[in-house]
Amino acid sequence: MTTESLTKSKKFIGIHALILLQGALFFGCKPIGEDADSGSEANRMGILWRPPEGRNHPLTGPRADFPRDWKGTHKLKKDKKIVVMPGHADAQCPEVGGSGTAGRVVGTGGGNPMKSGMTDELYWALQVSAAVAKLGKTKGLNIQFYDTTQANNGAPGFNPRCIVNPDVPPDLSTWSKGNIHRKEGGYAFEIHFDAYGSAGIGSGLIPQLLKARTTYDESLAIEFGAYPLRFRGGLGGPRRGVSLLEIGKLEGALEAGLRNPQKRSATIQAIAERIVGALKRAHIALD
Repeated sequence: MTTESLTKSKKFIGIHALILLQGALFFGCKPIGEDADSGSEANRMGILWRPPEGRNHPLTGPRADFPRDWKGTHKLKKDKKIVVMPGHADAQCPEVGGSGTAGRVVGTGGGNPMKSGMTDELYWALQVSAAVAKLGKTKGLNIQFYDTTQANNGAPGFNPRCIVNPDVPPDLSTWSKGNIHRKEGGYAFEIHFDAYGSAGIGSGLIPQLLKARTTYDESLAIEFGAYPLRFRGGLGGPRRGVSLLEIGKLEGALEAGLRNPQKRSATIQAIAERIVGALKRAHIALD
């Protein structure tokens, strides 16, 4: 692509946008497609780009770079609902375990968690998943947000952040809610943030295992990267029909953008735009 053609692009206006575009090309990135909104937060921040496999994304960092052993080709009915959920929403207690990463700032820097009683991974997953549902509806997607605080158990002392058995009752945990949704013909996925440092891998889609991988799975994998089909032997969510989307390792530019009050809203919106853009491309393909 020449500089002359770049300056004629309808998506990028002015010297500032041109500089961002040239920087993206320098790092080997690619524009995500015609549904990109030139006025979006991601575009204004210069991060509305999908890097090639193995390259770092300027906001979300390294991508999962495993050999692909699956492809999402199954098409769901277009009227079926998508449900997006925060990962680890029901595991914020010692009785359950697996509460999610604290993030580098808390884990090694001595920083305070964003909210007492929950890991930073859940805190940010709540923000992002809610933003995805809100934005998705404006883009014509049949999508809803589910968090365990919406569950109505009725049992004395019920704690929606501490559900010991994710399958009983069958409609409370994110995994069981997602599984019910899958049985009804919909698509369910959780938002996660990967561990910082050497314990983490990077952004990518861990696909569900109970049915054929869908075009939604494939589109998210193209945008964020792909994990192996049976990653770590098959995780709890995928074994119940819920795909897991790792946004990125909770460190570096991603964590800094989320924690900075002046950049937080734009960072969350930029992530949501990438997710909704991927879902929308898969949704359009259902025609």
